[in-house]
Amino acid sequence: MTIAEVSKEYNLTPDTIRYYEKEGLIPRVPRNKSGIRDFDENSCRWIEFIKCMRNAGLSIEVLSKYVKLMGEGPKTASERKKLLEDQRDILLKKQKDINETIDRINHKIQIYDDIVKGKREDYILEP
Repeated sequence: MTIAEVSKEYNLTPDTIRYYEKEGLIPRVPRNKSGIRDFDENSCRWIEFIKCMRNAGLSIEVLSKYVKLMGEGPKTASERKKLLEDQRDILLKKQKDINETIDRINHKIQIYDDIVKGKREDYILEP
């Protein structure tokens, strides 16, 4: 696949894909006889993985470390596992915070629903 096709497929700009490659987040992308990137299935799997992890909030630094460890082979499996567990714990904390915020917003929406329906007149200005 060309970079334009990959860009469209994964909804990433070509510049972002080039940046990921430059930073070593995507192992070296094969090139055709003309020197143009020719993304294979493995390259696309890496792009999908990196996109997923970036969407989840993982930093370039963490991802770079992970990819570097992957390149070192099976001896780094426990270190890679620990890295992912740490990131999961961060995400679970964020999820908890988001769920608490959603609960608070839902509570506020319910108050406004009650006011609009005339079920509540004692509205006090509160955050």
